[in-house]
Amino acid sequence: MLALADLQLPTADAEIWRYSRIAELDVSAFSIQRGSLDVSGDSAVLSIDADADSTIESPDVFAEYNASHQQTVCVDVPADTTVEEPIVIEFQAEDGSATFPRTVIRLGAHATCTVIERFRSAGEAPSLTSPLLSIEAGPGAKVTYLAVNDLNEVSWQIGHQLISAGRDSSVRLSTITLGGYYTRVRTEATSKETGSEIEQVALYFAGGDQMHDFRVIQNHVAEHTSSDLLFKGAVQDHARSVYTGMISIDEGAKGTSANQTNRNLTLSEGAWAESVPNLDIRNNDVRCSHASTVGPINEEQRYYLESRGVPPEVAERLVVLGFFDEVLSRLPDGTIVDEVRDRVARKLSIGVAS
Repeated sequence: MLALADLQLPTADAEIWRYSRIAELDVSAFSIQRGSLDVSGDSAVLSIDADADSTIESPDVFAEYNASHQQTVCVDVPADTTVEEPIVIEFQAEDGSATFPRTVIRLGAHATCTVIERFRSAGEAPSLTSPLLSIEAGPGAKVTYLAVNDLNEVSWQIGHQLISAGRDSSVRLSTITLGGYYTRVRTEATSKETGSEIEQVALYFAGGDQMHDFRVIQNHVAEHTSSDLLFKGAVQDHARSVYTGMISIDEGAKGTSANQTNRNLTLSEGAWAESVPNLDIRNNDVRCSHASTVGPINEEQRYYLESRGVPPEVAERLVVLGFFDEVLSRLPDGTIVDEVRDRVARKLSIGVAS
C-alpha cells in the first residue's frame, strides 16, 4: 500500500497540469484517513467498501492512491431495473485528512438510476480529497449523476471521472463547484458504442483566493454517437478558473455530433478565467462545434435593471443568477437547485461587500 510520503507530485510543466496550483500542494500537511460516509437509497443495488476494481484505469498519481486507499461505494443496477429514488452519497473530510472516495456505477441493459454525491468538510481546516468516479452504462441504460462540492475554501480536491457509454445508452453528468481552495476535476467521457449519448453540465463560482480547474475529454470511438457539454462559471475577488476541453473523434466515428460550450464571467478586476476548447477530428462525416467566452457582466442587462430602480448590487446578482439558469434548469434535483441559487446569491453579496 502506498504511503502519502511516497507521493510524487506532477508539475505544472506538464501540459495537463498547465495553469494549475499543483506546486502549492504540500502533502506533508495531510495524513491518510477515512472520511465520514453516509449512503441512502435502494440497498439492493448498493455495496459499501467493496474490493477495488482493478480494471479501472489510473490516469495519474492521485488516481493510483485512490486505488490503494479507496473508500468505495458501488451502485450495481441489474438489467431492466429502474431505481425510482435517487441514491445519495454524503462524504465528509476531516480536518488535516487525505481521503480517497471512489464511486462505481454499473448499469445493465436498459437499467435506470440517479446518483447524487456531495463532498463536505467536517471543520474549517484544510483537507485533501481525491475522488474517483467510474460509470459504465450498458446497452439502453440511463444514468444521471450529480456531484456537489461543498468543501471549505482552504481545502483541496483533485478528482477523476471516467465514463463509458454503451450502445444506445444515455449518461447525464452534472457538477456544481462552489467550495475548495483548489478544485480540479478531470473527466474522460467515452462514447464507446453506437447510439450512445453523453451530456455534461457544470456550474462553478470562485471567490476570494479559490481556483476551479476543469479538464474534459469528449471521446467518440463509435459511429453515430453524440455528446453535449455546457460549463458556466464566474470568478470574483482574486479567484481563478480554468476550463480545458477536447472533442476527440476517432476515424471510425462517422455520424458523430459533438458540442462544447464554456462561458465565464469575471466580476472583479483581480479575477482571472482561462478557457481553452480543442478539437481532434479524424472523420469528415461529423458535426462539431465549440465556443468559449470570458468577460464581464453584460452592461446592457445591468443598465436595463438599474434604469428600473434596481440597486447596482442587486442588478449584478440578478444578472449572474440569470447567467447560471441554463445550467440550473438541467440539474436533476429541484431542492439542490434552490440551494445553489441561494449559495450563489450569498457569495455575490460577500464579494460586493468586500
